[in-house]
Amino acid sequence: MTAIVLLDTTDPNAVTLDRPRTDRLVAGNPLRRTWLLHEAGPASAGVWECEVGRWRIAFPTTRQEYFHVLSGRVRLHGPDGATDIGPGQGAVIPPGFEGEFEVLEPVRKQFVLVDTEPSTHH
Repeated sequence: MTAIVLLDTTDPNAVTLDRPRTDRLVAGNPLRRTWLLHEAGPASAGVWECEVGRWRIAFPTTRQEYFHVLSGRVRLHGPDGATDIGPGQGAVIPPGFEGEFEVLEPVRKQFVLVDTEPSTHH
């Protein structure tokens, strides 16, 4: 049976902890918490929290992300300048985006990742 998945849990036993790769760090060394709550086909969704910091990101041309900020504030630095996203706002990081992700205030967001093709790593 298929059930609705609520994107509201922060179960300490279901969290993945990590930090940005050192070769991508621009400022700080923020701890990131990810709760992956749903995976089906090309889509995955969950909740993400992060401390203040900044790092470079490069999305594959086959991946995009929609996210909705619940609390805190982030800034995406891209080729067209910087965009701030705060509580109650959502944004899409498009396929192939290259830039920097900056957490201005400790953030909590819901996210949906969509991969248009299976990734091929060599």
